[in-house]
Amino acid sequence: MTTITLEIPDELAVRLDPLRERLPELLLRVLAIAPVEAKVNASSEAMTHPVFLELIDFLASRPTTEQIIAHKASPAVQKRLEELLDKNREASLNPTEKEEMDAYLLVNHIMILLKARARQTSSAPQ
Repeated sequence: MTTITLEIPDELAVRLDPLRERLPELLLRVLAIAPVEAKVNASSEAMTHPVFLELIDFLASRPTTEQIIAHKASPAVQKRLEELLDKNREASLNPTEKEEMDAYLLVNHIMILLKARARQTSSAPQ
């Protein structure tokens, strides 16, 4: 598990202290209700992009909770995403690359939610 340190106002810290043990769960719920990521244009091109199809293949394999939590994109997908992120930093994405980036953002957002749900399920009392 990752540790995150935040600077917050003292009055908020006082209010959060009784909820300290539940903060990860509460943050997951907030993110599920109001995602902080930018809205993704889920065009038909994004939905048929290889990264999206890779996700569908992974889900069709009926992964276990542990496999979902451990899942990482293939090395080819990771490499292409790094290329797109570099171009995006330089503000030189063309419209086709922008749609491709949208596909990566969509898949990333889905995996964040899926992994959060899997972690909730795996830590729930049986």
